[in-house]
Amino acid sequence: MIKKNTEQSSETRKNMRGGAGEVEIKHYFKKDEFHAPCRLCAQLRLAPGAGIGLHEHASEDEVFIIQQGKGVITDEDKEVEIEAGDAIMTGDGASHAIRNTGDTELLVTAVIIQY
Repeated sequence: MIKKNTEQSSETRKNMRGGAGEVEIKHYFKKDEFHAPCRLCAQLRLAPGAGIGLHEHASEDEVFIIQQGKGVITDEDKEVEIEAGDAIMTGDGASHAIRNTGDTELLVTAVIIQY
């Protein structure tokens, strides 16, 4: 399946999971377009200062690939600075949060695979 940029849907969530500001979610593919148990395949766009609050991933893994910008990821109880090219995986009941600490947009590819 090929999905052109103009065919992909977007939504904006305010204070996502208790985080600051707004997160724009551009769905590359929706859950019902997969045959495998995949809950999310999208680009997350976080403006400077925006973030996604701490939340758990039980019975699933989430992969973040940082495409642009910089920020901080909270991985369980530690905070780590992130930048373009970094990859993060959270799952098996672990929790994480992310926030944009830079002056430009933070673009993240996010994929959530269920098990």
